[in-house]
Amino acid sequence: MSQERIMPPIAMKVDLTKFDETEPVKLPEGYTLRTFCESEDKADERAWDSIIAATFKDPECTMEKLMYPDPAYEPSRIFFVCYQGEPVATAAGWFIPEYGEDCGHLHMVAALPEHAGKGLGIAVTRAAMQRLKRDGKVRGRLNTDDFRLPAIKSYLRLGWEPQIVGDNQYDRWKIIYEKLDWKAAPPVREE
Repeated sequence: MSQERIMPPIAMKVDLTKFDETEPVKLPEGYTLRTFCESEDKADERAWDSIIAATFKDPECTMEKLMYPDPAYEPSRIFFVCYQGEPVATAAGWFIPEYGEDCGHLHMVAALPEHAGKGLGIAVTRAAMQRLKRDGKVRGRLNTDDFRLPAIKSYLRLGWEPQIVGDNQYDRWKIIYEKLDWKAAPPVREE
């Protein structure tokens, strides 16, 4: 798949009532998990911006422009996986009012490319899902791009499933499932 954004973005949903928030977040040796820390030197802000830039390659995706002004912003909603003390992956357990009071939003999941393939996406997503559940959310939602196949596979492994938000998504999900060699059947149009 190309790296071109197709609209509307792919959406996924999860039933958080079926999610076991007590299961520990598993990390490879040498990695730790923590939340975002505000500081005068803005070290975590710079780290977050670097991780997001490496993944999304969008200069508008900065902590200052995207996260701080959002009413959902709270440092404890933003998670980092760190390696030797340095943040290398992130995700946020967010909310978007339009989705409803009982719905959380998995937001800005990213990892530095040199740490890819180690399960960090699953780990940081699990931490964000735990936060959503602690916040009393019973369902979750996320938006992503078709070409983010490793991320989509991680979400599917964690129990997320497609949420159709546009007619063009049926064929897109079929292609995604084929590329992932995902054994479940993709969503189909109801006749």
